[in-house]
Amino acid sequence: MNHVRHASSDDHVIVQNAQGQSCIVIVCEHASHFIPDPYKNLGMRNEDLQSHAAWDPGAMRVAQGISAHLDAQLVASGVSRLVYDCNRPPSAADAMPAQSETIQIPGNMDLTADDRNERAQLYYAPFRDQLSETIAAISNPVIATIHSFTPLYHGQARAVEIGILHDSDTRLADMMLQLSPVHTVADVRRNAPYGPEHGVTHTLQVHAIKAGHLNVMIEIRNDLIQTVEQQDRMADTLSKWLSESLQKLTSAKDMQ
Repeated sequence: MNHVRHASSDDHVIVQNAQGQSCIVIVCEHASHFIPDPYKNLGMRNEDLQSHAAWDPGAMRVAQGISAHLDAQLVASGVSRLVYDCNRPPSAADAMPAQSETIQIPGNMDLTADDRNERAQLYYAPFRDQLSETIAAISNPVIATIHSFTPLYHGQARAVEIGILHDSDTRLADMMLQLSPVHTVADVRRNAPYGPEHGVTHTLQVHAIKAGHLNVMIEIRNDLIQTVEQQDRMADTLSKWLSESLQKLTSAKDMQ
């Protein structure tokens, strides 16, 4: 898992395996809980800064593992989703949320339009531009975004273990769902625990759907990827699952 670099010293965009030869681009928008010093931890408690509110636990190592298995480039955000959620447009209220589930974020309350625009320019624009540049350099690129979610949400247990999410382009998601029994015994569901109606497909919309690129968003319940060993096993599973799904889609297209 070498070849990690920041796109520049101050924009907190992480690029891994920049020389990767796969057509797949792996994306991890919620890879880090890092909050730059000027924001003074957004006034939050230390335990909340480590929680799912601040990032997607386990997602980055899974994304790194898939990148290594498939020789795929990886683009990730190196700042907390609470500073700026790179899977949201600047116009979205939850791009800089004042509350996440039951956790309040004091440093995001009463942000002015200038405050919001400054953060969008510092953190969202470099991430968006780097991802666009990475995708543009690949012939027939495929975009796969990696996320994790909590087993409990507002006190309610979630039975779903892996979510295969899509927006209007269902091609890759359909194939992954069809092949899921071959690759995992997990409870796999379509557009769960979130779907496009919750605003979670922004990256897919901007970087894949408009250009007609195959794409999928993968959500993993984070109790399944708590340890390094679990994360590495999940990366292996998803790599094989993605590969076979793409092979099946390519074969079907060739036969048309």
